[in-house]
Amino acid sequence: MTGLDRSRIDGSLRDLLRLSDTAANAIVARGKEAYDADIALRLAAESILHKIGEAVARLPGEFILANPHVSWRAMKATRNLVAHNHDQVDCDILWNALANRLPLEAQHIREILEARPTSR
Repeated sequence: MTGLDRSRIDGSLRDLLRLSDTAANAIVARGKEAYDADIALRLAAESILHKIGEAVARLPGEFILANPHVSWRAMKATRNLVAHNHDQVDCDILWNALANRLPLEAQHIREILEARPTSR
């Protein structure tokens, strides 16, 4: 793996963690009732999930295959849903993704980053 590949992977993983933190602090922390009542929060959720899918798309296939415990495919599929089928988006599914799945995936990503040797 070249230094450029490593830098790109690490940058994408850090983007995923930043987006997960943003979702937790800006959306999930306000609660499901606020999410259900506020179109701006629901649109922000869609935007975050879209960006998460984009960050996953930047990861090389070999890296994704080497880390099957992360739901990369689901993250990309959610991005495709909010980007291309926004009229079919189920707000409860997006809430579940942000409130329940994303924190688990973020923990897996933190573990991957912690296990990666530092570059020189």
